[in-house]
Amino acid sequence: MMIKTRFAPSPTGVLHVGGARTALFCWLYSKKMGGKFVLRIEDTDLERSTPESVQAILDGMAWLGLDYDEGPYHQTERFDRYLEVIGQLVEQGDAYYCECSRERLDALRAQQMEAKQKPRYDGCCRELELQPTAGKPMVV
Repeated sequence: MMIKTRFAPSPTGVLHVGGARTALFCWLYSKKMGGKFVLRIEDTDLERSTPESVQAILDGMAWLGLDYDEGPYHQTERFDRYLEVIGQLVEQGDAYYCECSRERLDALRAQQMEAKQKPRYDGCCRELELQPTAGKPMVV
């Protein structure tokens, strides 16, 4: 079995020491095991992600000598693939659409915290068999 590790920084600034440590551990483990080290850029935060930050991360990794075997893959370039997999998961019954509002989820969390329960989603949309509708916000 081929070991594959990945480092997936968000490009919202320079490569910080915590990110460098994570990258180093993943890189070392993949090398020790004869595997592959993958770089995936988590650039889905469109408001804060910048090309300059991507370059700063790449420069920092190069300076540290952390080369990658695959990538860099940019999450924003893979949305079509994610939608395809989401469709498969929903069709197989392994995922479902949810239309809960932020307000409902915040209220649920507050109730659970007040009752000294671990906050978690209550699955209220699980059995509704919702389908995506244009202009209506949903998550999977």
